[in-house]
Amino acid sequence: MTNHPHALDALAAADAAELEAILLEVCSSPRWAAAVAAAKPWSDRESLFAANAAAMASLTAGDLRDAMAGHARIGTPKAGDATSEREQAGIQGVDQAVLDELREANAAYEAKFGHVFLICATGRTAAGMLAALRERHPNDAATEAEIVRGELRKINDIRLGRLLDGS
Repeated sequence: MTNHPHALDALAAADAAELEAILLEVCSSPRWAAAVAAAKPWSDRESLFAANAAAMASLTAGDLRDAMAGHARIGTPKAGDATSEREQAGIQGVDQAVLDELREANAAYEAKFGHVFLICATGRTAAGMLAALRERHPNDAATEAEIVRGELRKINDIRLGRLLDGS
């Protein structure tokens, strides 16, 4: 990854409203966006990632729901949303039977937990995501909430990295 220090400077120099809008594109939790913004200035990309980790660790169950609301169901990226389509590239061209299994497993997960199955899909195949979904379905709500928190942190790190890399 190429480091673009000017991108970090530009992000830190954004006014409060602009910075909030940018951060809410990364993660749809207003509390997360406020916590990351409050951590500026960030000395380098690692300090921005550390701000992400600290903000994720502080989110309540309601904040996690806000953060998950910005994510498409696995197997059905948001049409026309380049980020969603890029992150779920592993489902492109997959056999319809696998997509059907994903849809069924998602429905069972959502019925149990009351929210979409959230996983850092970048670099994962549809079969790998389906296996993870099935592996996590037996979890209790508290265990699953902590896994979701970790997956959101990974997704945010990737999105922040892309922002800093100008891609």
